[in-house]
Amino acid sequence: MPEWVEVILRTMFAVVALFFLTKLLGKRQVSQLSFFEYITGITLGSIAAYVSLDTDKTWHLGVIALLVWVAFSYGIEFLQIKSKKARDFIDFKATVLIKDGKILEDNMKKERLTTDELLEELRKKDVFKVADVEFAIMESDGAINVLLTRENQPLTPKHLGVKVAPEQETQAVIMDGKVLDEPLDTLGLTRGWLQGQLDKLGFTVENVFLGQVDSYGELTVDLYADKVEVPQPQEKPQLYALLKKCEADLEMFSLSTENKAAKQMYEQCSEQLQALLVTLKPLIQS
Repeated sequence: MPEWVEVILRTMFAVVALFFLTKLLGKRQVSQLSFFEYITGITLGSIAAYVSLDTDKTWHLGVIALLVWVAFSYGIEFLQIKSKKARDFIDFKATVLIKDGKILEDNMKKERLTTDELLEELRKKDVFKVADVEFAIMESDGAINVLLTRENQPLTPKHLGVKVAPEQETQAVIMDGKVLDEPLDTLGLTRGWLQGQLDKLGFTVENVFLGQVDSYGELTVDLYADKVEVPQPQEKPQLYALLKKCEADLEMFSLSTENKAAKQMYEQCSEQLQALLVTLKPLIQS
């Protein structure tokens, strides 16, 4: 067999073997790498290159080395799951870099991190003032996570004591010009409904590269033809969806409160909004 053919076959074998062995190690191997996983990734790549390029008769030893490394890595990961001491020894412990708005210089030196590097990482988190940081922690994979002080955290409905109704995940119902039935079933919709929405927009399924439906039942599409203008969602359906959400929130508030006066107020407002929605529905659909 010619050498170049042998190299092609061995490379294909190494790629397939490395794919399945990495898949065996799990998703962590392709996400943010820990210290040991970083070493494992480099070593497996080097051994795979040896298997594909070495044309002498000892190439099979590289395959054995691959299997040993994968088995050893699998064992290390199992040990890390079972023992915190093993995790702390094999990988690095998380290190606090900022506490109560003050930089911990000793920990910075321990991690060999300069002030410029720390400020750069804070800017990546949209933080430009160290005094605004409650905690900044360097994780075992080298990432820095930041917790802002309470007064600098974004305002949420929870801070206001307001409970909001849950939203469904936006579902892709058309992909590559084909209808996806499972997401439609998840939303409780049918192909007939989808076809009706496409008819309103003046497109066919084959024209659509990606079609998504949000929690309010609104369809948005991205076409293969980028120069074609897609009609924007009309304001009337958006208004109806917003009012519907407000009505659902009012019902949620009435169920979550124990105050009788507040419960009665929420129920009355919900009923009035329901009546308004019944009146508006024919106008919205026209």
